[in-house]
Amino acid sequence: MKRWGDLSQDSADHMTAGNVLDHAEMAVVVTDRFSNVLYWNPFAERLFGRPDRPVGADQTVLSLGIMEKDHPLAVELAKHVLKGGVWEGTFDVARADGTIIYVRAQAVPLRHPSGAVTGIVITAREAMRSNEREKDRFGLLERIGERLASSLYVEETLNRVAEMLVPQFADHCFIELTEGDRLVRKVSTHVQGWTPPPGTWRPVGSEIRYPAGHYAEIALRRQETIIVEDFAQMSYPSPSEESSRLCGEIGMTSAIVAPLCARGETLGLMYLGMSNLTDRRSPHYDAFDRDFVGAIATRVAIAVDNALLFEEERHTAESFQKYLLPRELPQLDGLEIAVRYYPAAPLASHGQGIQTQVGGDWYDVIPLSAGRVGIVIGDVEGRGAKAAAVMGQLRAALRAFAQDDKSPADILARLNEWTRIIAAPEHDDYGADVSTPPIVTCQYLVYDAWSRQLSFANAGHAPPLLIVDGMVTELDILEVGQPLGVNAKGMHADLVYKEENRVLPPGAALLLYTDGLVDRRPVRESGETPLTDDETLSILCEKVAKASSETVERIADAATVAVPGEIDDDMAILVIRSAGKELKYEERTFPAQPIMVGEARRMASEAFANWGVPEERSELACLLVSEVATNVVLHAASASVPRRELVLDGPPLPFDESWDVPGFDNEIVNEKEFTLRLRRGEESIWVEVFDQDLRLPRIRSAGENDEGGRGLYLVDQLARRWGSRPTKEGKAVWFEIPTRGR
Repeated sequence: MKRWGDLSQDSADHMTAGNVLDHAEMAVVVTDRFSNVLYWNPFAERLFGRPDRPVGADQTVLSLGIMEKDHPLAVELAKHVLKGGVWEGTFDVARADGTIIYVRAQAVPLRHPSGAVTGIVITAREAMRSNEREKDRFGLLERIGERLASSLYVEETLNRVAEMLVPQFADHCFIELTEGDRLVRKVSTHVQGWTPPPGTWRPVGSEIRYPAGHYAEIALRRQETIIVEDFAQMSYPSPSEESSRLCGEIGMTSAIVAPLCARGETLGLMYLGMSNLTDRRSPHYDAFDRDFVGAIATRVAIAVDNALLFEEERHTAESFQKYLLPRELPQLDGLEIAVRYYPAAPLASHGQGIQTQVGGDWYDVIPLSAGRVGIVIGDVEGRGAKAAAVMGQLRAALRAFAQDDKSPADILARLNEWTRIIAAPEHDDYGADVSTPPIVTCQYLVYDAWSRQLSFANAGHAPPLLIVDGMVTELDILEVGQPLGVNAKGMHADLVYKEENRVLPPGAALLLYTDGLVDRRPVRESGETPLTDDETLSILCEKVAKASSETVERIADAATVAVPGEIDDDMAILVIRSAGKELKYEERTFPAQPIMVGEARRMASEAFANWGVPEERSELACLLVSEVATNVVLHAASASVPRRELVLDGPPLPFDESWDVPGFDNEIVNEKEFTLRLRRGEESIWVEVFDQDLRLPRIRSAGENDEGGRGLYLVDQLARRWGSRPTKEGKAVWFEIPTRGR
């Protein structure tokens, strides 16, 4: 009889080092000092899911499937062990079949007989699948919490839960959330390669009704985690006959149902099940598994609750801003327009927490007099509902100011004053006003499609990109004023904002944008440093140039994705393109004499006929031309006209005779004139009458016996729109007549 511990020859042969490593149910991986894999045993191939990748010089520890977010952890392992220490921790591993498992690893130094550390020996096992489950539990719960905390969307959160639990802890995972008084299935995940046949288990999006006495119904009613250790020994009512039949076919063995409860509310439930679809050492859950899944469900519930709250907040803020931005863009003659607005994605990974990332970026397109258009893009500093609220006030104010048809510099000057007014009142300890106006960058442009004249003023905003014949450059702006709300005291805004003029060539385009388009964070995993401003602008110009021959919508799309990286701020984009063909117009100047009213009407009638304007629309427009021109002539006599210097040949005249020069008074009268300008659009015609009178017209209430006072009343009643605006020489009165209907 052999003594205890004596081995037979067969056993001794089996206990060689190679055989032990080949048959041990523990992954063993050996690397050199540079983390190159020198050896792994068969169990390591199965655990990491890399049976088709032989060991070679090109294989590193990272090639085992360690997920990218855990790469820094692997680097820490190597540094620590190469210094002679022992490392222990948990990795997330993505296997070759796409499943994700948690691996508990321990690493120790591999020493040369001389004592030098020549490599690393790593032993690993699947977490929660050993006799040290209690030890693994805390580290694994921490890892699960980290993964859930990085998600701010309900769907993404639930999918991450399913990834974590299938196939490591379950063959089947269902997650259902309450919507009102309904329970709706949101996740249905199963071991890879298997899906429930149609008509058996309810699909995602279906309402789920568990019968009374079902273990899931008990879990919801009692708000406690319920375990079914062995279906062969217990019987519960089934939701349907088809469901019961499928459970028998796949051999359901065990299940755990945990309610998702947060802040005193039941959000839904999480169902985990095991079946004969996989070969497991233990196909049944036990009390330890129940407690562990209950702890996971608590973290899942908090993550789902946070995601629901975030999505509600984000939806509210986005809806708020959506209704502050233009709902629809007007159809404008001679101009193609495309706009984009994108709130930034939440960047919890950058330490900014749960936030909506909605900000104060805005754009607007404002129809002005006689087919002209005001174009604005701006950015309020900051994020959230406060910035969006300030943006809404500024946009409304600018639209109101723009109707005065003053120069862009004047509009920005008024908006600058308004920015100071809307600042929240604050006072220091002595009662002094220390209110801080919001800082706003803004650019306001006015474009006339008939003359192709572009007038603009800038308040600290990035210059737009000018796209001409496939070339993309920044619009040359000579005067870039200070952002709104920051000009120094004592310096009037008129001195800060200057108007500039350019001519936009046929087919040319402008790309206006806010800084969210170019200020991007590099993708975290890439490890790249942020691009410089010049590099960013160069990339944007290059990508836009490639799309310059396409539609404005495609140009806007190309600009949106041109700069790499994560969106760190909300962004607004506005693209306009001038028409390639010339628009129809007529213009003529007449002396301000009554007889010229008929000539003006005749000119208008001929132009409208040549343009194919319907007769009734033409007659209405001609009638209003007569009224406006007559109003100009009647008021011409009382208008102040600058006198020209009187130069007489011959000896000086006596004082009492110097003002009786023949024809002098007629010359002054003849200096007064008016200009009639007619414009043809796609669906409207515009009429403008210019004169040298600085007084703007107003509608008067005419009495029964008054001969005048009804002209502007007719214009107001019969035209779609009308108005007046000051010019350098006097004023312009305009009106719009639609060519189709009223």
